[in-house]
Amino acid sequence: MHHEVRFPQYLNKPFQVLVFESDDMAFMVIGYILAQKFGGVFWSVMFLLPWGYGRLKNRYPRGFLRHTLYFTGIAPLKRYPHFFQNKFID
Repeated sequence: MHHEVRFPQYLNKPFQVLVFESDDMAFMVIGYILAQKFGGVFWSVMFLLPWGYGRLKNRYPRGFLRHTLYFTGIAPLKRYPHFFQNKFID
């Protein structure tokens, strides 16, 4: 049985599309969908939302958004114990 796994050249380098990281692209797509639906000022949101998130992201360490979503209870972290779990079995 032959399993081939590809690793990126640099493990700590984030995945990018053109010059945008994947999370920046997600905010840009959300802005685009809002602009298509509502028009008007939302076309500027398509650019301001990723710009603002990028400025916020540069102030905090990697994984800030994912951990914020976890602590607010919006998104669970996969393969991690629950936040309030205090007993572990090895």
